Amino acid sequence: MAMLCRLREVPRHLLVCEKSNFGHEKSRHRHLVETHYHNYRVSFLIPECGILSKELKDLVMDSGPYYLVKDLPLHELIAHEFISTFVKKGKLILSLDKDTYEETGLQGHPSQYSGRKTMKFIVSIDLMDLSSKLDSKKYKRVSWAFKEKKPLKFDFLLAWHQTGAEGSTMMSYFSNYRIQERQPKIALSTVTDLPCPVLRSGELRGEPEAACSAQELFEWLGAVFSNAELNNEPDNFISTYCCPQPSTVVAKAYLCTITGFILPEKIHLLLEQLCRYFDEPKLAPWVTLSVQGFADSPVSWRENEHGFRKGGEHLYNFVVFSNRDYWLQLAVGANDDCPP
Repeated sequence: MAMLCRLREVPRHLLVCEKSNFGHEKSRHRHLVETHYHNYRVSFLIPECGILSKELKDLVMDSGPYYLVKDLPLHELIAHEFISTFVKKGKLILSLDKDTYEETGLQGHPSQYSGRKTMKFIVSIDLMDLSSKLDSKKYKRVSWAFKEKKPLKFDFLLAWHQTGAEGSTMMSYFSNYRIQERQPKIALSTVTDLPCPVLRSGELRGEPEAACSAQELFEWLGAVFSNAELNNEPDNFISTYCCPQPSTVVAKAYLCTITGFILPEKIHLLLEQLCRYFDEPKLAPWVTLSVQGFADSPVSWRENEHGFRKGGEHLYNFVVFSNRDYWLQLAVGANDDCPP
């Protein structure tokens, strides 16, 4: 099960680009998708496409569910029954301000992005290890901290890594709290007469007058996903952006956006299906899959600390070419480690 605690705590960022092939033995596409746990929005764009295939549409419609639990006491997440029922492996990671950290009395470490004066601390608790030692001093101390010393409540998003009867189990388990089952919001649209950059799979940096670069594509995708005008009209006071050159105009492009709490395995299935899109000849030379993490998540990739105070972005984008080559673009904020 994946868990996300919404924290409250803009915008320099680091963009990393690389290229590989899905058939390459050292391709790290699966590892990267599987270790980016807290996904808020997934979008894919297919040029020269007016109707979504049944296989892709079925995957899109099967993106949920997930659950919202309001005002859930933190001590519920260290209860033995909760861990034995729902958690197979994992950590509880808390990003706490200085006062809250000191009031809990728990052991942690300063945020690596604290600056000269430490104002934020990170506390990591191995749930499986904690649950196996219910009589230990550590368990009693953590339980005392969460129940008595500094009772904390948060709104949590919860999602199962495997679907089945577990949803009803979760609704029943948290029946004493305000729990809601939710489905991701899905937006499907066809964009007509869309100016698209010309790309060459082997030219990550582009080629003058022949192909656009990965950086130019990344900026263009941001404009497309934001529904910005791409024609740089002189009387447009909202956006003066235009499609990079060289470009071509596609008659139709299919755009899908899924918003909610989306698990890595759902995204991996979408990526696999987009790769299969080229099993039969297509007019599209490439397709893209973009994934955004929650801006206020305490981690980005795996357990890497994520800094929200001066940014919040952590996202990745795949550009999938018809020959199974791909570009991978990763962006993180100024207060983040480089992606794995």
